[in-house]
Amino acid sequence: MPHFFTDRGEGVSRGVYNSFNLAVHVGDDPKDVATNRSRLGAVQFMNQVHGDEIVVIDELMQTPPTCDALITKNPLISLAVMVADCIPLLLISKTAVAAVHVGRAGLVNQIAIKTVRAMQAMGVADIHAVLGPSICGNCYEVPIQMQRAVVELHPLAQSQSFKNTPALDLAKALRADLAAIGISYESSSICTLESEEYFSYRRDNPTGRFAGVVSL
Repeated sequence: MPHFFTDRGEGVSRGVYNSFNLAVHVGDDPKDVATNRSRLGAVQFMNQVHGDEIVVIDELMQTPPTCDALITKNPLISLAVMVADCIPLLLISKTAVAAVHVGRAGLVNQIAIKTVRAMQAMGVADIHAVLGPSICGNCYEVPIQMQRAVVELHPLAQSQSFKNTPALDLAKALRADLAAIGISYESSSICTLESEEYFSYRRDNPTGRFAGVVSL
């Protein structure tokens, strides 16, 4: 069950996308992105839109599906979720894997739980979650109204920034969601805004995207 998270090193992209950018929608040279992506092998990307659509992949699709979660039982395919502060969530098991994009909207619309339920409906058991690097609760500053709207649904998301302003801890809330439905997890402690080894939309815009990649 191989899985890993890329960082921004050892790619060919230049300028603000330096150097292992995997996103085609951020303004980078498409040829550089294609070169970076080719180093990952047979990987299915998706057109992420902060929704709750889930797509099951049986074979590689040339046009990335518009969704925020991918599931596959095909051991010849890897799945990728691209981020630059959101949580790259990988769900692994012996019979299927999933890549899930969990930002603020994804936490609210429960994309992670919906993906777990979709896998379970396919007969998948013993699912384990891996949360990759994402912006931490002390760095994800938001307006008070936005904080209240999220915390109303996810109380553990409430946080305070280093500047003593309203903030959200998405990873803490997501871990609670997963634990509540009996899913074991491991979670990176790396904050993408604090670590320059990763792309961060909050720190640098425009910027590239790194990825969580998973396969059977």
